[in-house]
Amino acid sequence: MSISVTNLSKNYGAQKAVNDISFSIGKGEIVGFLGPNGAGKSTTMKMITGYLESDAGTVSVSGIDPAADPVGSKSKIGYLPEANPLYYDMYVREYLMFTAGMYGLKNAAGRTEEIIRTVGLLTEANKKIGQLSKGYKQRTGLAAALIHDPEVLILDEPTSGLDPNQIIEIRNVIRSFSENKTVLFSSHILQEVEALCDRVIIINKGNIVADDSLKNLQQKNISRGFVRVEFREAINKDILSGIKDVKGVSQLSTSNFQLSTSNPESVRKQLLALSIENNWNIVSLQNETGSLEDIFKTLTAIS
Repeated sequence: MSISVTNLSKNYGAQKAVNDISFSIGKGEIVGFLGPNGAGKSTTMKMITGYLESDAGTVSVSGIDPAADPVGSKSKIGYLPEANPLYYDMYVREYLMFTAGMYGLKNAAGRTEEIIRTVGLLTEANKKIGQLSKGYKQRTGLAAALIHDPEVLILDEPTSGLDPNQIIEIRNVIRSFSENKTVLFSSHILQEVEALCDRVIIINKGNIVADDSLKNLQQKNISRGFVRVEFREAINKDILSGIKDVKGVSQLSTSNFQLSTSNPESVRKQLLALSIENNWNIVSLQNETGSLEDIFKTLTAIS
């Protein structure tokens, strides 16, 4: 496994930021690392990269323990922290050359030009970093993380503050590298995780509360599913709210409704029975699994 975390813990005084967590990620996987603010995401990422020492447990990155061989492990990791520290007075090309030099790359100039083209910085390469837009600053940070061609890419909120077009561009860059790398990234933009990841890890209060493919999570959380029904006629929402096993009703139009339920099949049967009883005409009737947002809210709800 490219990333292996075993019984990892970190305390800040009396607060247990990360509580005995374990997971592993293989080559070619893009894994979304999710959790509310203060859940332990950034702390975990910092321990994996070796920027923060754990209190207990072990980490292995491409077979290297960051605590035992910090330089060796960092050579395998490309890390873009949430703060994205950059030298604003340096020019983009100059900064990337500097970064390449720190990694001791033999063909630093050639690699710099290659990564500038890869992440779409060619038009901005001769500008000072401080003059760049937020999107291009993120690209510069991503270029610095990728310049030494790492096996593992760890990205902490890589699309934070970007507009929709910039998010798509950064997503495409990440996806283009994913086949031969292991990618672990955190994001509060859950649609971004759904678009990029087949697997998600959700952490809450320092504990992993989910680690599975998005498809399996949706199937496991069918109790948070929905029934979508559309009638030809306008229907009173209150009638649908009274159906057994219906937890809530969202009215999308006068004839179109989404019913949240723990028992979709029962609700479907009751809707069919009601339609016959009241001479309603159902245009469409289908089950919908809960979105990642629904699953996230449920698993990280404050108790």
